Amino acid sequence: MLLTIDVGNTNITFGIFDDKTLVTTFRMTTKQLRTSDEYGIGILEMLERNHICGSDVKNVIIASVVPDVMHSLNNAIVKYFGITPVIVGPGIRTGIRVVTENPKQIGADRIVDAAGAYALYGGPVLALDFGTATTYDLVDASGAFLAGVTAPGIRISAKALWEDAAKLPKIEICKPQSILAQETISSMQAGLVYGQIGQTEYIVRCMAKEAGLQDLKVVATGGLGRIIANETDCIDVYDPNLTLSGLRLIFEKQK
Repeated sequence: MLLTIDVGNTNITFGIFDDKTLVTTFRMTTKQLRTSDEYGIGILEMLERNHICGSDVKNVIIASVVPDVMHSLNNAIVKYFGITPVIVGPGIRTGIRVVTENPKQIGADRIVDAAGAYALYGGPVLALDFGTATTYDLVDASGAFLAGVTAPGIRISAKALWEDAAKLPKIEICKPQSILAQETISSMQAGLVYGQIGQTEYIVRCMAKEAGLQDLKVVATGGLGRIIANETDCIDVYDPNLTLSGLRLIFEKQK
């Protein structure tokens, strides 16, 4: 079995693949500092709860945008699984070519999303990830990573509202019944959700137009991506496991 690990700014997402089949997923918070023992024992316990034996894991691949986590996490994999993980970074084979001005500045998570979207859905493709930040990454028909846009994620925007405006409360992020809000909570929900929908549609339209791509496929992922994908025609596919699938595909290219 293959253990795929996506280290994001908010959560660490784990996926177990049996060949090409995603068997299970689970998460840990990223911001809580952990030792290698805490990571190792925690991962093994999660696997056990999903009826998977740690010894069944034969390979591990990690993509991370949080460098501070990597020393303990990498040591945990070596210590508890006896495996040296593949780390997504410069020099690794991904199936796409990064042709931006400074390829080393493109985050590992974005490379994985773009590679996964291109391999699974073909090109040209625009990969959207509604995570801590909302990212838009463009790959052409030849597999060239052309450009990327980074915007505040919907949770960042929500946090800014209730932390910087004294009278605004913490709220659940969901679509309200109507954009014609008549009280504080639904007015915040309307601004956050409809604002994200409008941003998504405008950025997608502008990127497709400026790149001169008529048949662009738009693939979205990320925790809040489903809310947005359900409300706009500009997103063709919502794939909640795009990043984990991208990690599997990249791992297979290393063989």
